[in-house]
Amino acid sequence: MTTTTEPAHTDTPQAAGGTAIFDSLESQVRSYCRSWPAVMTHSQGSTLTSEDGREFLDFFAGAGALNYGHNNPALLDPLLDYLREGRILHSLDMHTSAKRDFLQAFSDLILEPRNLDYKVMFPGPTGTNSVEAALKLARKVTGRQHVLSFTNAFHGMTLGSLAVTGNSMKRKGAGIPLTNSSKIPYDDYFNGAVDDFMWLERVLQDSGSGVDKPAAIIVESVQGEGGLNAARLEWLKALSDLCREYDIILIVDDVQAGCGRTGTFFSFEEAGFSPDIVCLSKSISGFGLPMALTLIQPELDQFEPGEHNGTFRGHNLAFVTGRAALERYWADDSFQKDVQAKAADLRAGLTRIAERYEGAAVRGRGLLIGIAFPDASAAGKIATAAYELGLLVETSGPEDEVLKTMPPLTITSEDLTRGLAVLEEATASVLGDGDPA
Repeated sequence: MTTTTEPAHTDTPQAAGGTAIFDSLESQVRSYCRSWPAVMTHSQGSTLTSEDGREFLDFFAGAGALNYGHNNPALLDPLLDYLREGRILHSLDMHTSAKRDFLQAFSDLILEPRNLDYKVMFPGPTGTNSVEAALKLARKVTGRQHVLSFTNAFHGMTLGSLAVTGNSMKRKGAGIPLTNSSKIPYDDYFNGAVDDFMWLERVLQDSGSGVDKPAAIIVESVQGEGGLNAARLEWLKALSDLCREYDIILIVDDVQAGCGRTGTFFSFEEAGFSPDIVCLSKSISGFGLPMALTLIQPELDQFEPGEHNGTFRGHNLAFVTGRAALERYWADDSFQKDVQAKAADLRAGLTRIAERYEGAAVRGRGLLIGIAFPDASAAGKIATAAYELGLLVETSGPEDEVLKTMPPLTITSEDLTRGLAVLEEATASVLGDGDPA
C-alpha cells in the first residue's frame, strides 16, 4: 500500500499580504486604491493603520460617511450590545424597536428644534437611492417630467441621478441618453456678471418661451464633487422663493454636505428656508453603515404603499448607530459650536497656504473646504505628496483642480493642526515655497 503525504501549507503572496489579488480579480473600475495603495487593517478616530504599520491621518472621512470618526466608542458600544443581544438585523420596512428609537431621536433632536415638518422615507441604503426616490416622487406629485439641476452638480451613479449630474465622464458611463433634465448656472457661474435666475424667471413667466415648467429643481448647497462651489445663502433663499412662486418642488441634496459637515446639521439651515424634499445618506448612520433618508413635506407624501420599495430599507444596525450619534452629538448646540470653531481654524490654515501661490483660492464651507489651483494638475500632485507624508486627502472638480479636505467633525485640534502642516509641506514640495509674503 502506498501512502502519500499532504504537502506542507505554504502561504502565497496573496495570503500573506500584498495587493496581487486586487489587481488580478477586482474590476478596473476601482479608484481610491489607485491613489492610496496601502492595505488598511485598523482605524480609530482620525487615524487609519495599514498592515505594514504605517499610520495615516484622515482628511477624507469615508467621502463624508464618517463624520464622527472611525470606530467611535460612543457608537460602537451600543452597536456591539445590540448584536450580542440577538436583536433584529434585517427587516425590510417592518416595525422594529431600533427603527422606532431612531425615528424618535431624529424627531426630538433634529426636526423639532428646527421647526421642520417632514415625513421620513427610507428609500434604500445609498445616497443615489435617496435622490432617485426624490426625483420619482416629484414627477408623480406634479405630473411633470422635466427636472432642472446645476452646472457641476453630482447626485449619484444610477440613471436618474446621472441625468441631473453635470460631470461628463460619469454621465458617459450611462451608455444611453440621459433625458428629462436640463442644467442651469450654479451660483457665481458667470463670476457675478449675470443675474443667475434672470433667464429662468423670464422663461417661466413667458407662455411662449417653449420651456416646460419643471417638476423640480435639485441643488447642493456645497458641490462636494463638483469643485467645492459653495452657494451664497442669499442665492439659496432666492432659489427657494422662485420655486415657491412657480410651484416647483425644491430638492436639496444633503448627502455629502449634511449631518453637520457645513457647521449645522443641514447645510441649508442658515439660509432660512425649508426645502420640499431633502436627501440624506453618508453620515446619517454615523458609523459608516449604509443608510439613507428622503425627507418629504407631508403634502408630498403621495407614494402608494409599496410603490417605491427595496430589500435593504430596514438596516437596523444603522438605526442603532444613527440614534447613538444623534444623542451623543446633537442633544444641544455644543458639538455644532465645536465644529464651527474647527471649520474656522481649517479655513484659516488653508487660506495661509493658498495666499502663497498666485491664483490659488479657498473654496467650500464648514469642514467641506479646499484649495483650487490655477494649474489643474497641482491638486492631484499635492494629494499624492500628502499620502507619502501620511495624510489622506482627495481632489474635486471637473478637472480635479481642487484639493479637497473633509476631516472627521470629531478631529482633535492637534490632529487638525498636524494635517495642515502636512498639506503645507506637500504643497511646497510640488509648487515650491511660493511667496513668503
